[in-house]
Amino acid sequence: MHQCAHHHPPSHSYGWAFATGVSLNLGFVVVEAFFGWYSGSLALLADAGHNLSDVLGLLVAWGGYALAKLPPSPQRTYGWRGSTILGAVFNGLLLLVAVGGIAWEALGRLAEPTQVPAGMVIAVATIGVVINTGTALLFVRGSKTDLNLRGAYLHMAADALLSLGVVLAGVVIMWTQWSWVDPVLSLVIAAVIFLGTWGLLKDSVHLALQAVPPDIDFEEVHDALAELPNVTEVHDLHVWAVSTTEVAMTAHLVRPNLENDDQLLKDASDMLYSQFNIDHTTIQIERSVSDADCRQAEEGTL
Repeated sequence: MHQCAHHHPPSHSYGWAFATGVSLNLGFVVVEAFFGWYSGSLALLADAGHNLSDVLGLLVAWGGYALAKLPPSPQRTYGWRGSTILGAVFNGLLLLVAVGGIAWEALGRLAEPTQVPAGMVIAVATIGVVINTGTALLFVRGSKTDLNLRGAYLHMAADALLSLGVVLAGVVIMWTQWSWVDPVLSLVIAAVIFLGTWGLLKDSVHLALQAVPPDIDFEEVHDALAELPNVTEVHDLHVWAVSTTEVAMTAHLVRPNLENDDQLLKDASDMLYSQFNIDHTTIQIERSVSDADCRQAEEGTL
């Protein structure tokens, strides 16, 4: 069995982004809770609680990001890389809980409308728009390739959207005194957040179950390996995510001719990385299925 070289491309560090995001949002929670208490606004107090859950979401994503950098050990041969997947799953669930809380509170306010101090709500929510948008922008680059960072980004983008909705609702209420605008707009925003969260949760659970990452076509990987020089059969092929940024693959290649296997392995590893972004490749060379007595090649297996 031969294990080909791993590719570890340099990645942008997001430790400072998490530290900045947690500090800014924790400070905003304190400010929002104070003004909610001072003005007697249940809306601001409730939003402060929601923002506190987003700080928790950032901490979870940060924890997964930090754990993934720990080196492998005899007990954890891939290190803690899978913690980023678990962080994405947790953030998806946390966002769903937040959406449920927003919807529940909004329905309650529709049933029993309450007057809110529009001016103060607008001022505090505007600060929230700035802080949450700024924090989301810290993760927008990484969210395109890392599901864990995508969870952090969605948390902050959702909060920015919610705060913007509060600002708009406050302006409308100030001019019309229509108190029902606030809960109706909150329900619309909750629906938008849910749509984005569902995709995150589906993809993260998919990776947690060691399924093929959604951006990789399993059949294309199989066909690309089968087209390597003198390879007559590919079986026992497995592709899965080691973390939210790294993909692993194992395969058995049948190659009857005795040639330079090292060059084949290097070519296969380079091809898999360049075409499919697969970092970890482990390939077993067999002269024939029968001679190797390979049970994985039996009918009905991959």
